[in-house]
Amino acid sequence: MSVSARYTRYLVFAVVGLAFFYIITRSSFQLPSAASFPRPEPSYEDFKSSKPQNVGTNSSERVNATFVTLARNSDIWEIAKSIRNVEDRFNRDYNYDWVFLNDKEFDEDFKKLTTSLASGTTHYGKIPEEHWSYPDWIDQDKAKEAREEMGRKKIIYGDSESYRHMCRYESGFFFRHPLMMNYEYYWRVEPSIELYCDIGHDPFRFMKENDKKYSFVISLYEYIDTIPTLWDSVKKFMKSHPEHIPSGNAMEFVSEDGGETYNKCHFWSNFEIGSLEWLRSKPYIDYFSSLDQDGGFFYERWGDAPVHSIAAATMLKKEEIHFFNEIAYYHVPFTHCPSDEQTRLDLRCHCKPEENFDWKGYSCTNRWFKVNDLQKPDGWDKQD
Repeated sequence: MSVSARYTRYLVFAVVGLAFFYIITRSSFQLPSAASFPRPEPSYEDFKSSKPQNVGTNSSERVNATFVTLARNSDIWEIAKSIRNVEDRFNRDYNYDWVFLNDKEFDEDFKKLTTSLASGTTHYGKIPEEHWSYPDWIDQDKAKEAREEMGRKKIIYGDSESYRHMCRYESGFFFRHPLMMNYEYYWRVEPSIELYCDIGHDPFRFMKENDKKYSFVISLYEYIDTIPTLWDSVKKFMKSHPEHIPSGNAMEFVSEDGGETYNKCHFWSNFEIGSLEWLRSKPYIDYFSSLDQDGGFFYERWGDAPVHSIAAATMLKKEEIHFFNEIAYYHVPFTHCPSDEQTRLDLRCHCKPEENFDWKGYSCTNRWFKVNDLQKPDGWDKQD
């Protein structure tokens, strides 16, 4: 074979080999592009600064108000459900702020998810230690014995220390947290709640324009073993501060004998819309301070619901308390569903009217209507 022929053959082999190597490396060993590298997770501050501005159709008509939630990092998915309910049924049109409070620091995941779901500005606060601990006058050994005894009796949350701190905090401190001080009204939202109907108006504006100080959707009787001496403490306060007890109040809602005894009725405080200025007023602070000194938050298991309810019933005028019939609401295990069919249709409700708790035997809403001489809504008598 001539030299030129061999040279030509080697050249052909070289070209074929290079082509084959090129094809293999392009298909099997392609270098990753910049886009294929995993992106670092954004920090909460990065995410917050890049979040698009939401402008609801009614955002310019907001009053000075906020949602407020007491939660832990472990509540993340339960509170996500609640936020989505509130946003879809109401707040996407208004963009009200949302304040989250915790006895520990909120983590990045909690803040990013809740900020992504809320249409308004989110704020995250740590509860001061002195508001989530034992005051100096509490005998902690006595408090421990009380918890253990309630635990033996199988009283709900009876053996829980953290539950007592929570009830005391909700009763006397959340409205004094620095993040809350610039607002006039609050709407309390808890994890795993559901709103069954559209909210066709602004409850905050309704409260402000009609001089309402407190509102509710569900009322019921309290478990007396959790509050055996609460009414004794209330009576002591009323005797010491008659100037805080106005005529025309709603005492009849909580007492059927002129204040001698407590009938256990209370507004369920896991839903409440109220005036922060009232809670920060001297009458309410005097009331809470008096109860706090008596120690029932720790020696018994006083809940914030009866504490708020008794304060509203005794220190506010009847007309300053409002029942939001049109706000359909669920918190395990009770439901408020508007009785009137037309209301449910107009507000696109998906609650079952037969599950409405208002007119059942353990509800106090029937008494609220009686005390205030209110006409019951259409359809109430079709529900058990």
